[in-house]
Amino acid sequence: MKEASPAITLQRATEEHIDGLVALYSYPQVSRQVLQMPYPSAAIWRTRLGLENERLLPLLALNQGEVIGNCSLEQYARVRRGHSGGIGMAVAPAWQGQGVGSRLLAAVLEVADNWMGLQRVELTVFADNQPALALYKRHGFEVEGQLRDYAMRDGRLTDVYSMARLQRRER
Repeated sequence: MKEASPAITLQRATEEHIDGLVALYSYPQVSRQVLQMPYPSAAIWRTRLGLENERLLPLLALNQGEVIGNCSLEQYARVRRGHSGGIGMAVAPAWQGQGVGSRLLAAVLEVADNWMGLQRVELTVFADNQPALALYKRHGFEVEGQLRDYAMRDGRLTDVYSMARLQRRER
């Protein structure tokens, strides 16, 4: 993996980035690896951005203003799950393997640890997505289980791994 270019900036997603998010998640190589439908609409992304939701951090990687990656962190709203959050991410095919995902993930985990005080961050990843699995493991995530026939992809039910990264706090 190469280190991400210094020309890449990280920024919170805003209304002006919606078209870039639609473009990012419209790549077939991206849409097949995330738990979203292909051909996303701007209206769906406007809702997903949760511009009024303080518990949601939709973080983007930009190169010369173009959206090349996204990693969202959301703290769960339920009281008994408030110590936890979930992430979802995607990187444009041309930028995969260049450190973009690592920068995004490190940034949202820093917020999870030092601003939200989350003790558990979790995600699901397709079991055959070796680059993503390696990235998550490098950032402290561990596989907690395999969910069989979890999601439809390419016309077939496909397994995912449930992964989590725990921060043990002294009591």
